[in-house]
Amino acid sequence: MGNKLHVVSLGCNKNLVDTEVMMGRLKNFSLTDDNADADVIIVNTCGFIDAAKEESVNTILNLHDARKEDSILVVAGCLSERYREELAEEMPEVDIFTGVGDYERIDELLAAKESRFSDEVYLIDGAERVVTGSTYHAYIKLSEGCNQACSFCAIPSFKGKLNSRSLDSIAKEVESLVKQGYYDFSFISQDSSSYLRDQNIQDGLSLLIQRIELIEGVKSARILYLYPSTTTIKLLQNIGRSKIFHNYFDMPIQHINDDMLRIMKRGFGKDKTIELLDYMKSLPNSFIRTSFIVGHPGETSEMFEEMKEFAENFGFDRINIFEYSDEETTFAYDMKDKKIDKEIIHDRAEILAEVKAEVLQKSLMAEIGKEVELVIDGESDEHEFLLSAKELIWAPDIDGEIYVNDRTDDEAELEFGKVYKAKITSVVGDILTATVDNSK
Repeated sequence: MGNKLHVVSLGCNKNLVDTEVMMGRLKNFSLTDDNADADVIIVNTCGFIDAAKEESVNTILNLHDARKEDSILVVAGCLSERYREELAEEMPEVDIFTGVGDYERIDELLAAKESRFSDEVYLIDGAERVVTGSTYHAYIKLSEGCNQACSFCAIPSFKGKLNSRSLDSIAKEVESLVKQGYYDFSFISQDSSSYLRDQNIQDGLSLLIQRIELIEGVKSARILYLYPSTTTIKLLQNIGRSKIFHNYFDMPIQHINDDMLRIMKRGFGKDKTIELLDYMKSLPNSFIRTSFIVGHPGETSEMFEEMKEFAENFGFDRINIFEYSDEETTFAYDMKDKKIDKEIIHDRAEILAEVKAEVLQKSLMAEIGKEVELVIDGESDEHEFLLSAKELIWAPDIDGEIYVNDRTDDEAELEFGKVYKAKITSVVGDILTATVDNSK
């Protein structure tokens, strides 16, 4: 077996962390962007909803079609975990299947050229990673699994119950990455606000905030994927007091109609959800991202209109939209007489997409004239004289891009990965422009 490796990570950033763990175990391989030249090809799949499953299958087949003779094709992750028997039978193109429990043993699987599925979900604890995509930012996984029972979500059926990492394990990983030059961190899990509840600790995230603040070299942090019924005002207050954690709130509320929230088994109703959102918005320099699902079984046109109006008027900074995906093993899958026609679902998603675009524009326009901290990521794809940056508070990749088109000192070079003070000057389409103060 040769030593050229091609890796594809699909789905969420939790998957990306697992991919980086596999890359850490295969550091003796030479990475290649050319899958046709690779000796080993690894696809870390997503199996969350239909669109993700289709993307995973198509990616696997396309990579197989272009692979060279005698190469090894490995399929790992959620899709293969969820459909291990079906995929093994229907995809003879794949040489090795593995699920979500053997990321740190990928080198052993390759050496033995065997498929393997562990009974337990893999929980990072001291694994060496090859962080990708940034020289200053890294994702930190808090836990695996989920204790929620959302009607539309199949993840607990193949990821299991909540299993939190220890504070010491997380702190050691962050300390190691700080030594490598990383200073900005996004803490993620399926339900981050339930962190440590499986260990009978109700406010684990507040303990995490205190612990991370003790680590010298951490300059910036945010928590992704808060769950409404496990997020408390006390937690939001502790985030607001932190000098390191931004007032960045990513809480997918999925709907706002009381009856639909009950059908979705979300645990919180409209009033409590709005109470949390209002408190988030009251904090200085807050940034609020959410997600909505359209077309869940039982969603009436009146319910949809209520969600649409709320999305329009609340004042979110970013919105994600998901069309309901009918997933076996979920409660909603068995709501046979409440299913909504796919064309209606798509039409509602299109309507909400227009709202999403308007919300984004309002948020961007509100940035004009503000003094912000931003970090330079590199050269832009738009023009050789424009640099690509993001506001430090933003999560990478999902919240937008800023073009740096001017600086206060033309003689001083701007450094990639460095934080600068800047003034937002305009909006071009859905991209901000800024002047950087590099005079110091």
